[in-house]
Order: sequence, then C-alpha cells, then structure tokens
Amino acid sequence: MQTKNYINGQWLEGKAGRTFPVYNPATEAKITDVHEADAEDVDVAVDAAKAAFPAWRDLSMWDRAEKCLKLAELIDRDRDQIANLEATNMGLPVSSYLPCIDGAIGGIKHTVGLAHDIHGETSLNTPGFVTFTLRQPYGACAAIIPWNVPIIMWCGKVIPCIVAGNTIVVKSSEKAPLTSLKLAALVDEAGFPPGVVNILSGFGHTAGVALSTHMGIRKISFTGSTRAGKAVLEGAAKSNMKRVCVECGGKNPAVIFEDADLEAAAEAVSNSLKFNSGQICVSNSRVYVHKDVLPKFVELFKARFTSVKTGDPLDKETDFGPQVDETQFTNILRLIDEAKSDGAQLVAGGSRAAENGFYIQPTIFVQVPANANLLKTEVFGPVVAIQQFDDEDTVIAECNDTEYGLHGTVFTKDISRAYRMAKAFEAGMVTINCSSENGPYDMPFGGWKQSGTGRENGRVGLDSYFETKSVTLKL
Repeated sequence: MQTKNYINGQWLEGKAGRTFPVYNPATEAKITDVHEADAEDVDVAVDAAKAAFPAWRDLSMWDRAEKCLKLAELIDRDRDQIANLEATNMGLPVSSYLPCIDGAIGGIKHTVGLAHDIHGETSLNTPGFVTFTLRQPYGACAAIIPWNVPIIMWCGKVIPCIVAGNTIVVKSSEKAPLTSLKLAALVDEAGFPPGVVNILSGFGHTAGVALSTHMGIRKISFTGSTRAGKAVLEGAAKSNMKRVCVECGGKNPAVIFEDADLEAAAEAVSNSLKFNSGQICVSNSRVYVHKDVLPKFVELFKARFTSVKTGDPLDKETDFGPQVDETQFTNILRLIDEAKSDGAQLVAGGSRAAENGFYIQPTIFVQVPANANLLKTEVFGPVVAIQQFDDEDTVIAECNDTEYGLHGTVFTKDISRAYRMAKAFEAGMVTINCSSENGPYDMPFGGWKQSGTGRENGRVGLDSYFETKSVTLKL
C-alpha cells in the first residue's frame, strides 16, 4: 500500500517531509502514516497537470475513453480490497461499500458513453456568415473530495474531468486518504500518461487552500462542509476566478402525509439514515409526519431504524459502522445532549453504542422545539428529529426554513399533492415515495441555497467540464 503522493506518474514524499496518522474508527488503532502534501506539492502537481494537458487534450475521445474503461475494469478486479480498505479506514461496512463500488463502475461507463455526444451548435441565421460553437476542455482542474464515500466522489469528479480532455489534481480527505491512493495505483496500472491524474493527501487549510487559490487551476470541484465550500468559492474569486462546483451540507426533510404507505415510508427513511451511520449529505434527518399517523409512523420507523447489526465493518453481516473519527463522534454526542436539554423527547438511542470504537446508537427525537439546534444543524450521523404537522402549507414552510437546500422527500398517494410538494421544496433534488437510496445516477446532483452551486453527474455534470467558444466565419 503506497502512502506517498502520486504526482506526474511518480510516488513522492511531501516536500516538507511531514506525515500524518490514519486511524481505524472501529478500533481506534492507528493504521499507518501518510505523507502530507502542502502548497509546494500542489505547485508541483499543478505543473505536472498543465504539462500533460496538451497531449491528453489532443487524443481522440476513443483513446481517452479506453483508459477510463480500463480503470473501471481494475476497480472491479480489486473491489474486495477497496471495500476492505475503506471499512478499515473510515468504518463503512463492506456490505454497504460493495454496492458503492458497483455504482462507481457504472458511473464511469455511463460518463464515458455520454462523452461521445458532446459537441457544438451551428447557425445560419446571419446572412453571409456561418456561426458555430466549439466545446473545449479547460486545462488543469482540481477536485477536493470528502471522506464519507471516497470512491463515489473520486470517480464522479475525476472521470468526467479527464474524459473531457482536462487533467486533474485531487486532494483526498485527511480522514480517509487510503482509497484515493489505491485508485492512484490503478490509474498508474491503467496506463494513463504521467500528469493526467495526480493524487495528494493533505489538509484543507494547506493543500486545499493552495488548490482553490492556485492561478494554474482553471476549474475546481469540491464536496464537503458549507464552511469549507465558502472558503473554496472565496479562494477561486480572489485568484483567477476559476470555475467552481461546490456541493455542501444538507438538512433534508421527509414529509409523510396521512395517505402514505407508512411501512414503505418508514423503511425508506430509515435506510436513508442508516446508510454509512448517517454520514451522508442526502439523509432525511428531519421527518415531518401528519398528526393523524404520527404514532403509527414512529412505531414503524423505530422498529426499522434501531434494527442494526453493529460490529466489525469487515464482517459482511455488519450493516452499521462507527463515525469516522473522534471529532465527529464527540460533536454528535454533544448535539444529542443539546437536544435533550432543549426539551426534545428522546424515543430511542442517544448514547455510545460500543465500548471501543466511535459507534453511536441510532437516535430518535420526537417533537423537537422549533428553535433547537438539532433542527438547524447538519448532524451527519444517525440522529433524526420527527415532527408533527397539520397541513400542507405549514409543513412546506417548516421544510424550507433552513439555509440548506439539497434533498427533499414526500410520501403520498395523491399525485397532484406530490407534484405540488416537489415544486415547493427549496432543494436541488426531490424524491417521491422513495428516499435518497434511489437517487438516479444519470441526473444532476447538487443543491440550492447554502447546499452548493453547480451540478455533477449525468449530461449536465459532464458538460460542465467543457468551455464554450463561439466562432463566426464570413462566407
């Protein structure tokens, strides 16, 4: 297992000679030390990406696609190793991570297929002239990925970027860098030219800032906290106004009407929160239930949400892992204690779930006071607030009373009401009679308000890695 940075086809130690430890959140034991990249390493990586760009850009789409598909083959070949690595590094059980790997492979194939259909437009509307557009790659780009589902984020940012003809520098999260280093090894094995893909392990306040402010980066894609997303936007604006896509946090509501299939709703919403122990940006951490069915829904939901098998993430029977690290673990327990002090009714959980490791019980609060922090803050853990509502207008107002706008869910058999709710949600993504586990791979992914700007995935995501140039030809 390589622990150095991957720059220009080589494994290099950080210029400053520093390393940082990586821990197993299930055991709290150190796994290894990883070489840290800082601003000087960013400079070297960006120079490599810029140098590799002209030749990579000028390859045919077939040639670039071939390399990306080869990478997909290698990921498929090493799927068990990747899943085990991630289970050890950030605690996501292999039972959950193997489907994520399938999703990443499918995403690569889908994006590569779309790439052949990106082209410009023509116009004869001006007599004596032919006008047309060219779609051209930016050049050297950057990506800053989060720790919660690294392979999905890595493939979702890297593949559209490079198949479009750009080159890229990726900074992984310091909490979960090992998957990115494994993927760097597969990039090398797949035969990508040096400098096309560069992988750095580092911290946001050093390598991350250096990427967002670098004059040599033409576009940057970021997924993470809203605070860090704002810093990336600011850095881009203050440097070269590089194009920016940021996907940040969510405080996602699910609305359960009195005519809903309550069992299906309870199953879908609990799955949304149980996946990765709640460490997912689109989980439904606020649930609004019509007063006529609140007791029944809480009963059904509690049975499903608290039915977990906690244990070693490497065990394929485990379906509920730890929080990623002690900081995340401590912050969630603090929010739980805050909610108790605010007068929220605790229905289940609320405590540490194991003597060792950063495990937290699935936690349910009902009738949380409107001013409680739990209703405003993204917990990013297995904690849900269930609220009662009386009518459609009131619940929409409560759902939208947040600075986030990533995902909204509604359960109802009334198709007209479902459409009204989908239209009314101030969110980039809406699911109807299902939840975030059914999000489509081929549609735009992103948020409104402080949940971000720009979109990834599908045709829109790929399209964002091309600049548009208008050309006028006099006949």
